Amino acid sequence: MVASFAANFFSALSGGGAGLIQFPMLIFLGLPFGVALATHKVASVALGVGATLRHLKESHLERRFSLIILGAGLPGVVLGAVTILQVPERAATLALGFLTLGIGLYSAFKPRLGMEYAPRNQHGRGLLVGMAGLFVVGVLNGSITSGTGLFLTIWLIRYFGLDYTRAVAYTLILCGLVWNGTGALVLGLIGTVAWGWMPALLTGAIIGGYLGSHLAIRKGNTWIKRAFEGVTILIGLKLILS
Repeated sequence: MVASFAANFFSALSGGGAGLIQFPMLIFLGLPFGVALATHKVASVALGVGATLRHLKESHLERRFSLIILGAGLPGVVLGAVTILQVPERAATLALGFLTLGIGLYSAFKPRLGMEYAPRNQHGRGLLVGMAGLFVVGVLNGSITSGTGLFLTIWLIRYFGLDYTRAVAYTLILCGLVWNGTGALVLGLIGTVAWGWMPALLTGAIIGGYLGSHLAIRKGNTWIKRAFEGVTILIGLKLILS
């Protein structure tokens, strides 16, 4: 429960990365890779619940854009969840590590990235390219466990022009609740979930998700940006070196 709380607190603060702590901890405590994967994915839905309870009070989400994220990303989530158990674990983990480290360094060297809300690419050809990117992020979310919410956060900021506060809200609610819920359903059907572990994992995730979201909202873009960069760099290094 402590590991779940810590993982989801920092994930809610930075816009992703719960798997950095929670997924390896499940393996360390004795669950096989496939069981840990399915169990983590089911438990991660609780992050979306906790974050939703806090972020909905701020009403940052727009209905049309939310539907675009869901419509473009959910097919990718299903595809990723169906195929992950056939992908070589080491190759996928190493590639994800370099990508995650890269986006953390990119944000760190772009001081104004995500500090202002300037929406763009939400119509016409720009929207189609953006939806293709959302599909790819959905595939990563359905397949790889560590930090893929961070890819959605940075895509919403870099391509669609959102600031960190809004991007994290979309990530935690739509990715954390709906995308992860879909991935959890697929993995629950084709894999094995350690249901006896769920009460502790869900309790830690809901409380951590709520408190992390509360701190992010109170502190604003600068704090979220720094947390995002710290989490992504740590996750990238951890995945590369593990």
